[in-house]
Amino acid sequence: MNPMIDNFISSKRIAVVGMSRTGKKFGNIVGKELKSKGYDIYPIHPDVQEIDGMACYPDLKSLEGKVDGVWISISPKKVPEVLKDAAGIGLKNIWLQQGAWSKEVQQSIDQLGLPVVSKKCILMYAPPVHSVHKFHRTIKGIFGGL
Repeated sequence: MNPMIDNFISSKRIAVVGMSRTGKKFGNIVGKELKSKGYDIYPIHPDVQEIDGMACYPDLKSLEGKVDGVWISISPKKVPEVLKDAAGIGLKNIWLQQGAWSKEVQQSIDQLGLPVVSKKCILMYAPPVHSVHKFHRTIKGIFGGL
């Protein structure tokens, strides 16, 4: 497998950027799923104190030294600021969920020199992988692409 993916999924303290207070975003699904798999989840949201029973933090800077990585699922136009914060606190495990990447985001990644997993679904890699994600992982494994 990809060493950046291995590094990310072996990290157990993950900031999650992209959870909503309404609970209707993919970030909420991922946050709950990763928590159920034994990860310590730290939701990032500038406007709320708590999401899904987890204390929220306004930004990555408020988590300096507390997290090993950041998973991001927000609009690409908001991603460069999160990447700057990640670089500022020295995070080397960064995952951009599908939909968070753009050419402009890639320019930020390159300028900041960050190792980033992108265009892949975390739920196909964070063990244990089950349900539809297990099926997708099997197909990707057969045809190459993991």
